[in-house]
Amino acid sequence: MKLLLSIAAIALAALMSPAAAAVLQESGDPLASARWGDMQKSVLHGAPMVFDPRVKVIAPSFAENPMQVPVTVDATALPGVQEVVVFADFNPIVQVLRFYPEGSGAYLGFRVKLQQSTPVRAAARTADGVWHVGGAWVDTVGGGCTAPSAAAGSKEWQKKLNMVSGRQWSEGPQRGRVRLSIVHPMDTGLVAGTPAFHLEEVNINDAAGQPLVRIQPYEPVAENPVFTLNRGQVSGPVQASGRDNNGNNFAATIAP
Repeated sequence: MKLLLSIAAIALAALMSPAAAAVLQESGDPLASARWGDMQKSVLHGAPMVFDPRVKVIAPSFAENPMQVPVTVDATALPGVQEVVVFADFNPIVQVLRFYPEGSGAYLGFRVKLQQSTPVRAAARTADGVWHVGGAWVDTVGGGCTAPSAAAGSKEWQKKLNMVSGRQWSEGPQRGRVRLSIVHPMDTGLVAGTPAFHLEEVNINDAAGQPLVRIQPYEPVAENPVFTLNRGQVSGPVQASGRDNNGNNFAATIAP
């Protein structure tokens, strides 16, 4: 994979002006993305950052279905994470989601829509204001952000909108995991005649109402989102609540 990325970087540099190629070479980006400089400005706003192997993005090297690309962000090896932003360099809507680990570790699984082959990155901000960045390159046939959702062809989806299902694992190798599924079309607004319609807030709390994680999904999160977090010690049910950008609310309890 590293060899392929090196070849891609060489090919890209050959198409760029000498000055632009030099900037790319000196950026230190391990994924050799021509858009990395833009990502630093638009997503991280020029704040201090470092590429950090403790921030892991686990994703397939090739995604056959660009509308449902599984991604897991694991920054549990990095202490003191306050916020994580996930973004895809070459997506028309770059930011995928943000999450704030409060009573759980800096770990989240989800699915994303990709418009074309792109680095998928996670930047974890620690208390000192530094962003720690990791990522993975995902190749795909593309079109995931501009294809209509499956809900667009169904008359039943409105009856199930924001319906929640979930599971907690209290034993075995998955102990401490919580999985939450929400019925929602997650329309990007990039399909003609279909406005943006997506979840904008998901809160998961423990039985006492203490926050475990707060998630801010954006349009590129896949239809019917599935979120997986690592709660750690299982002690009672969790409460899930949130809303979409049209003001539709949901609430559910997930038992152990």
